[in-house]
Amino acid sequence: MRITILLLGATAAMGTLAACGSSDTAAGGAAAAVSVQNVSGVGQTLVDSSGKTLYFADQEAGGMIKCTGSCLSFWMPATGSTADAKSVTGLGTMKRSDTGAEQLTFQGKPLYTFKLDTGSGQAKGNNASDAFSGTSFTWHAATTTASSAPSPSTNSGGGAGYGY
Repeated sequence: MRITILLLGATAAMGTLAACGSSDTAAGGAAAAVSVQNVSGVGQTLVDSSGKTLYFADQEAGGMIKCTGSCLSFWMPATGSTADAKSVTGLGTMKRSDTGAEQLTFQGKPLYTFKLDTGSGQAKGNNASDAFSGTSFTWHAATTTASSAPSPSTNSGGGAGYGY
C-alpha cells in the first residue's frame, strides 16, 4: 500500500513538472522549430528546437545549396516545413536538390547546425572557414541583428578550421 501511494505521488509530481514545460512552444503545443535565443558572444541568434545555434554560409546567400557530400558531415541541414517557417519572421523553406528534403532558410539563406556545437547556446561555428569539394565556405550564426562577434575558437589555420 505504501509503495502504491509513493508511485502515485511521483506520477502526479511528474505530470505537474511536464505541465510547467518550456516557453518555446508553438501554438499547437509542440516545440517551435526555430526560436531566438541570446547566445553568449553572438547576441540574439536563431536556434533549433534543442537550442542549437543555426548558421548560414556566405557562399549560399543566393539560396544555392553548395554544402553537399562531405560538408554534411560537419554542417547538418536544418529541416522543417512551411508551417515551421512561421515561427520567426524571415524564415522560409527550400527543397534541397541532393536529398529532396525541405531545408529551413533565413532571409533566403539555407540554415545548418554545426557538429561541434554539442549543446544549447554554443556557437563554435560562428565565423568559421572551411572547404569541401573545392568550395570554400565562411559560416555565420544567423542573428536577428546586422552584426555578430567573432568566435574566439575559430581556427584560421589549415585543415577545416575546427582544431582537430
